[in-house]
Amino acid sequence: MTIFFYISGHGFGHAIRQIEIMRALRQAAPSSLRIVVRTSAPPWLFDRTAGGSADLRPAETDTGVVQIDSLRLDERATMESAARFYETLPAREEEEALMLREHDARLVVADAPPLACGAAAKAGVPSIVCGNFTWDWIYRDYAQATSGAAHVIATIHTLYRHASAGWRLPMHGGFDAIDTIVDVPFVARHARGDRTIDALRDDLRLSRERKLVLVSFGGYGVRHLPLAGLDCTDRWQVVVTSPGRQSGEVPSGVAGVPEDTLYERGLRYEDLVRAVDVVITKPGYGIISDCLANGAAILYTSRGRFAEYDVMVREMPRFLRSRYIALEDFLAGRWKNDLDLLMTQPAPPERPRTDGANVVAGLILKSADLPTSPQ
Repeated sequence: MTIFFYISGHGFGHAIRQIEIMRALRQAAPSSLRIVVRTSAPPWLFDRTAGGSADLRPAETDTGVVQIDSLRLDERATMESAARFYETLPAREEEEALMLREHDARLVVADAPPLACGAAAKAGVPSIVCGNFTWDWIYRDYAQATSGAAHVIATIHTLYRHASAGWRLPMHGGFDAIDTIVDVPFVARHARGDRTIDALRDDLRLSRERKLVLVSFGGYGVRHLPLAGLDCTDRWQVVVTSPGRQSGEVPSGVAGVPEDTLYERGLRYEDLVRAVDVVITKPGYGIISDCLANGAAILYTSRGRFAEYDVMVREMPRFLRSRYIALEDFLAGRWKNDLDLLMTQPAPPERPRTDGANVVAGLILKSADLPTSPQ
């Protein structure tokens, strides 16, 4: 009994939420269930957070958006890359369909590579698109970027039509190619329940006395963060992470948290989000859901022309304390005024469900006609 997950390698958000679903599926499914993942997302992300619950088989499953960094993208390069990928679609579909048949796949879950839907159809396996957007919707903003963009968008739309259903997360866009839509709650990562905020701060050697703001820009990062010239460090401690064991030297008022240290202490990134008051970021599903589940506010800046951005900016105030900081102020280190104003905002009007991982796991078991693991 095998479930295949096809996960976009664009950023970390797609992988993060599907890992949460896999973890919930492992708890609910019979032990004989096998989970296979096809993605170009970095293996360390699965090693650290998936807990060995999946058979990771790296592959390019889509091309996403070509990012210069977390705040800038290249529209022309995005559509050129997508065009090259879909020129080889027939061979890619055959390769993936063969793998699905060889492993007797029961169901394919896509977040949200269109290739997965085409390959599943060729293999005679049902496919589900589980995410908050589809790539044809994203790429429509870039339809004039290259002469072949319209053909790429039409190809993707056709592939999505093979999906049996769309399990649509909040803050969504697209999905018009899919006939059957099921809206599901936020899939979010929750901090450990056995640590208070003060205990988390102590574990990570962060200040108990100051307000904390975490700088979070995902896998693409931001060039030349203005850490040495920040105007807020008299009242705020600014928290930055680094991938290695050492965070390097940081200016006064800035705290470095090496990610290796975080995981060695039995913590995960969501625990760090729980420990801070504000996350400064660009809007993305992963960090928004982390903040929503763990009580942090968001100070956000612009991220280039990406259709998801407008949806998130419109929807965030319903669920989160959030405020925009102009890109020029962010890059110049003028953070204090916006941080202070953000903290004066009232609580948001809604508290949405964040148990989407369990909901989707249940839908997978039902769709694949698999029994529930005995408790």
